[in-house]
Amino acid sequence: MSQIDLSLKNLDELFPSNFSKEQIAKAKTIFLKELALLSHKFYGGKMQTIPKAGVYGFNWFNVYYTPGVSKVSTTIRDDNNTSFELSNRSNMVAVVSDSTRVLGDGDCTPPGGLGVMEGKAYLMKYLAGVDAVALCVDSYNEKGEHDPDKIIEFVKMLQPSFGAINLEDISQPNCYKVLDTLREECYIPVWHDDAQGTGSVTVAGLINALRIVKKEMKDIKVVLYGAGASNTTIARLILHTGADPKNMTLFDSKGGLHKDREDIKADARFYRKWELCEKTNPGKINDIAEACKGADVLIALSKPGPDVVKPEWIRSMGTKPIVFACANPVPEIYPYAAKEAGAYIVATGRGDFPNQVNNSLGFPGILKGALLVQASKITDEMAITAAYSMANYAEKKGINPDYIMPKMDETEMFAHEAADVAMEAIKNGVARIKLTWDEVFNRTMEDITQTRATIDMMMKNNFIPEPDVKMLEQALKTAIDGVK
Repeated sequence: MSQIDLSLKNLDELFPSNFSKEQIAKAKTIFLKELALLSHKFYGGKMQTIPKAGVYGFNWFNVYYTPGVSKVSTTIRDDNNTSFELSNRSNMVAVVSDSTRVLGDGDCTPPGGLGVMEGKAYLMKYLAGVDAVALCVDSYNEKGEHDPDKIIEFVKMLQPSFGAINLEDISQPNCYKVLDTLREECYIPVWHDDAQGTGSVTVAGLINALRIVKKEMKDIKVVLYGAGASNTTIARLILHTGADPKNMTLFDSKGGLHKDREDIKADARFYRKWELCEKTNPGKINDIAEACKGADVLIALSKPGPDVVKPEWIRSMGTKPIVFACANPVPEIYPYAAKEAGAYIVATGRGDFPNQVNNSLGFPGILKGALLVQASKITDEMAITAAYSMANYAEKKGINPDYIMPKMDETEMFAHEAADVAMEAIKNGVARIKLTWDEVFNRTMEDITQTRATIDMMMKNNFIPEPDVKMLEQALKTAIDGVK
């Protein structure tokens, strides 16, 4: 087997030429999973802590610690807001999870989420210059149940050390109570990336998809497959941008959401789902195949596929249908299969397919903008602003059916997004300080540039060692053998 280019520019070309589209899709998933395991073992995780202040002589220890630092402590004591300028709090996010719904793998136990949470921290730093730390917590109570109140109390206790909280991979219905309680009761932004983050990037992709097919948000018929934290928030934000609730239908594992779903109404913990039962699906449709007939948009965030979304559903949709199949790690239907069934635009949550609708395009820039103006919360209006910021950035570059979203390597997009979100925070009255759009943009670009330069320097000097190509070849062999 020949050596593999470390850049991994085109994964499809790694596999035998006689592999079918389905085999290549499966092989890529196996390859990426195996390489993730090997590389994480090689590096011992993805994150570390390094100082941001220099040491110019022995007495600088007395400046950074005792006795000098006493002045910092008493200054913050007298005005807690000075902690944002006298510590790294203004650029520090806690990524908090109880690991009960990790990607498509479900409950992975508290430490099982560390790989994902470190991944969020890595993307925040690399894409927007934001520092973050992974905090996977044990939310079990004495009855052996996951208790949302334990997460709520934990986050409240964390507030003095962070500028924002990123909630992640908390199963429903606990995720609703955790987010809504903390958004109202905390004095720093609490952001649930599986909900608001997924909602924001999905709306961004939908905005541009509709621009391409020349349809208006107010006129479209939308079907959402899956009714967890992601799709319920997506539905709420789509309605916020002008969609007609009478033309929207959501489905969970028991059927359509509508006013006759007494099981949802009876369980107060699912209040977010019940709100949508009251607003949407007036025809009380319970069969998704029926709901898809003539639909303009199908958004699936349900369970890993393939073969979860059926080709016949897509074939029955309206003109130039839009299909978002965003389950991780495997979409509900592979893009090639959706296109063969007649989909005009297809998006997934993965970067190895066109049109990645993934939170990674949202949370780094959104949190950066909120941090720079020391926001007290992230409003739905800020999430919508971020959606339009992403969509408009891509539109200016020239959108088409295979490019509806910016890509993760389009660096300036994150700075644009941060600046737009910061201005909306000021407009919404949730910013502690006021900056101009240019000030936020320039500061974000400076932090991104410094982060990239630091990583490049560490790679060049082998402080970050280059993985042995044999690692990639081992992962590739595992993938090919797994498909044959």
